[in-house]
Amino acid sequence: MSQLSTLSLPIDIDAVKGFLSHAEGEALFRCASELPHAATAVEIGSYCGKSTVYLGLGCKTTGSTLFAIDHHRGSEEHQPGEMFHDPQLLDDSGAFSTLGSFRRTISAADLDDTVIPILSTSAQFARAWHGPLGLVFIDGGHSLDAALLDYRSWAGFITPKGRLAIHDVYPASEAGGQAPITVYRLALASGLFREIAAVDSLRILERL
Repeated sequence: MSQLSTLSLPIDIDAVKGFLSHAEGEALFRCASELPHAATAVEIGSYCGKSTVYLGLGCKTTGSTLFAIDHHRGSEEHQPGEMFHDPQLLDDSGAFSTLGSFRRTISAADLDDTVIPILSTSAQFARAWHGPLGLVFIDGGHSLDAALLDYRSWAGFITPKGRLAIHDVYPASEAGGQAPITVYRLALASGLFREIAAVDSLRILERL
């Protein structure tokens, strides 16, 4: 992957709720900006749109399209009483929802013509998907079942030289959950992918 100096963003990215570092975001931007012209990318797990901004801006440079898949009701760790619950993200009914925040982020970043929000689980949408993908970013539910289902639902659509990006890959359990690194190891063990970049907890693989 080519190197890039600090990216100029159209919004205050620090004001967007999320768990992505600046370095990880710029790596996602580079990854998306290297897609072939008019390619298609999929993001699994958008939350409030922080990673979507980086991916969407990269896609915008090549006229590509980003499908941002999220049911926007939060993963297990976002529910009331859990470690990453944010009470500011409750809707009028008192349910956890990131949809409003996500849509405001995408509009503020001028990405409405690049990003297509998909209000669904990734497995549901994958059953209706048939086309090739240049990039898949997995950052959805972090239970082992959820992470494995995301990988198995989408990895087969990635074209040769396409990219698989996985967030929250932590070698030690003390640093974070082990579901993403299990998916990462599974992808490498398949013989279909090779690692091309490691930035903080982000791993980027290339389809052989």
